[in-house]
Amino acid sequence: MSTVNVTFRIDENLKADADELFSDLGLSLSAAFNMFLRQSLREQGIPFAVTRKEPNAETLAAIEEVINRRNLHGPFNTVEDLMEDLNAED
Repeated sequence: MSTVNVTFRIDENLKADADELFSDLGLSLSAAFNMFLRQSLREQGIPFAVTRKEPNAETLAAIEEVINRRNLHGPFNTVEDLMEDLNAED
């Protein structure tokens, strides 16, 4: 198997932190990058969840309702009371 050189730009501090981490794991940055690529091919995608840090609009609306104490339910004394509330038509 022949190899090729790949050049990519990353933040200087990010590289230093990654070098330290992978060194502690017994890997070079090149080996870690190769692991990422192989796992990406195996998974046919990014091998970890890529998500937004910010909640979506529905979650933000629910948070706003809790903050303003709107549409709250409970507390419930029994599971039956909880289930009755969950199954109630609004």
